[in-house]
Amino acid sequence: MSKGKVLLAYSGGLDTSCILAWLIDQGYEVMAYMANIGQEEDFKAAEQKALKIGATKDIRQEFVSDLVWPAVQSNLIYEGVYLLGTALARPVICKKQIEIAKREGCQFVSHGCTGKGNDQVRFELGYYSLHPTIQVITPWRDPAFFNKFPGRPALLEYAKLKGIPVVQTASKPWSTDENLYHISYEAGILENPDQTPPKDMWKLTVDPEDAPNTPERLSIHFSNGIPVKVENTSNGKIVEKDDLALFLYLNEVGRKHGVGRLDIVENRFIGIKSRGCYETPGGTILRAAHVDLEGLTLDREVRRLKDQYTQKLAEIIYNGMWFSAEREFLMASIAHSQTVVNGVVKVKLFKGAVYIEGRSSPNSLYDEKVASMDETDGFHPEFSEGFIRITSIRLRAYMNQKEKFQKQ
Repeated sequence: MSKGKVLLAYSGGLDTSCILAWLIDQGYEVMAYMANIGQEEDFKAAEQKALKIGATKDIRQEFVSDLVWPAVQSNLIYEGVYLLGTALARPVICKKQIEIAKREGCQFVSHGCTGKGNDQVRFELGYYSLHPTIQVITPWRDPAFFNKFPGRPALLEYAKLKGIPVVQTASKPWSTDENLYHISYEAGILENPDQTPPKDMWKLTVDPEDAPNTPERLSIHFSNGIPVKVENTSNGKIVEKDDLALFLYLNEVGRKHGVGRLDIVENRFIGIKSRGCYETPGGTILRAAHVDLEGLTLDREVRRLKDQYTQKLAEIIYNGMWFSAEREFLMASIAHSQTVVNGVVKVKLFKGAVYIEGRSSPNSLYDEKVASMDETDGFHPEFSEGFIRITSIRLRAYMNQKEKFQKQ
C-alpha cells in the first residue's frame, strides 16, 4: 500500500536520482518535477531516468523577469563577492513545485538538499510559505537515508546497482547546480579550500588565459534599472525587447571572454563555512554596468541608503527569506529608486574582465561645468573655504578633547 504521493524536486543529478529510487523503495508514489531554469540539461534523458515524470516546466522567462532583473536593480551581492545565482533560483522552483503538488493532490514534497547546506532552508521556507500544511520529506536529514549513504561513493554505488546513469563520477568528484544565471561547484575535492579547481571543472566559461586576444565591446541600455537592449558595437548585433533572449546573449558573450569566474569561502546561514566555485557571466556584466549607471543618475544619499539595503537584501535572499515581508519592503524601496536609472553604459569584455568605457543618461546628475577644473560656473573655489571650516568644527573639538584626556 502506498504511503502517499510525493512530488520530488528533481535535477537529474546523482543525489535526486538516488532519492527518487529510494523513495519508491520506501513505498511512496513518486512524481518528479524538473524546472527548466536554463541549465544545460538533456531533458529527454532526464525524463527517461526519472521513471515517472510529473512535469518539466520551462520557467526561464519567469526566472529572468521576476528574479534576475530585480537582482540587477538591487546590485545583489553576498559578502561582497557572490551574485546569489542558486538562492535566486529557489523561489521560482518552489512556486511551481507547490502549484503542481496542489494540482496533483500530493500530500508530500521532497528535495535533494543536504542537511548541512543553505538550500534545505530555502526550499522548505518556500514550501511552508506557499502551502502551510504541506508535508516535507527530507532524505538527507533522515537517519535511514544518510546512514545508508554516508558519502558520495555510496551514492555512486547505489546508482550503479539501480542502473541509474549519472554525470558525476569518481574522476570528477564534485557537485554542481546550474541555471541560466550561473553554475555552482562544491563538495568532493573542493572541500579542501586550498585545492585549486582542475581546469576541466569549469563548464560555462572559457579560461581567461585562453579567451580571445581581441576585446568585445557592448552598449547596454537600461530603463528603470532593467536592461532593455544590448548593442554589440564590435559586430553590429542588437538584441532587445525579449528579456530571456537578451540575458542569454549576455551569457554567450561573457562565456566567450571568460567573464564571471569565482572561487570563494562563504558563510552559510546555518553557521558553517563553505567553499564554492561559481560562473556567472551575464550577471557579472550586468552588475558592473548597472552599478556604474547608478553613479551617474542616483542622488548621493539615496545611493548610500540603497547600498545598505542591498547588503541586507542579499542576506535575506541568501538565507531563504524570499517570501517575507522584509524582502518585499526592501525591493519596493529599491524599485522606487530605479525610476531615474535610465541610460547607456559602454563596456569592454577582455580576458575575464569587464571594463567600463563610458556612460550617458537623460537623468544624469553630472554637470560638466560644475565638475570642470577649467571653469568656475556654478561653483566658485572660494565656496570651499566656508565648507571646510564648518566641516572641521567637529574634528577640532574631538582632537582638543583627546589632547586634554591624554594630559590627565
